[in-house]
Amino acid sequence: MVSTFRGVLEFFVRLGIYDVVLPFLLVFTIVFAIMEKSKVFGTEKTSQGEFTRKNLNAMVAFVVAFLVVASSRLVAVINETMANMVLLLIMSVCFLILIGSFMKETKEGVFLQGGWAKFFMVLMFVGIVVIFTNALGWLEPAWNWLLQHYDSTVVASILLVAAMVGFVYWIVREPKREETKSES
Repeated sequence: MVSTFRGVLEFFVRLGIYDVVLPFLLVFTIVFAIMEKSKVFGTEKTSQGEFTRKNLNAMVAFVVAFLVVASSRLVAVINETMANMVLLLIMSVCFLILIGSFMKETKEGVFLQGGWAKFFMVLMFVGIVVIFTNALGWLEPAWNWLLQHYDSTVVASILLVAAMVGFVYWIVREPKREETKSES
């Protein structure tokens, strides 16, 4: 059984809201905003002040948006890009929530400081990456490939390069300076 709201969404799909109307509005808005900000067609001076040529900017944005919507390939790219951007934004917010769950402000400062804070940030970032790759269906094939080729030259090369990058970072990093009372 399909819910009423799912039926409405399916009706919108059949109507072309997602393939025509929303991409058109998105492209029109972005192009119009860029044209208004850049003042490509100049400005008009009136008794009330100086204004951009909104009629020309709107017409160009309208034509560009129609040309984009006419190409189903461009619409597919826009839809895929926007979906991935929203997913990335949600993952960023989840990452910040996870990091914030280990932080607590006290009179002495933040609850987790120094190495532990960095450790938990890296741990949460790795967790988000694993969740994201699993949601995309990339984790299992990558894990299976790694299990089948763990003793290959490629895996050994990747581990060697990672170790070398880590070692070089450890060598060239700046040591923490102790803040003296005269600096503060």
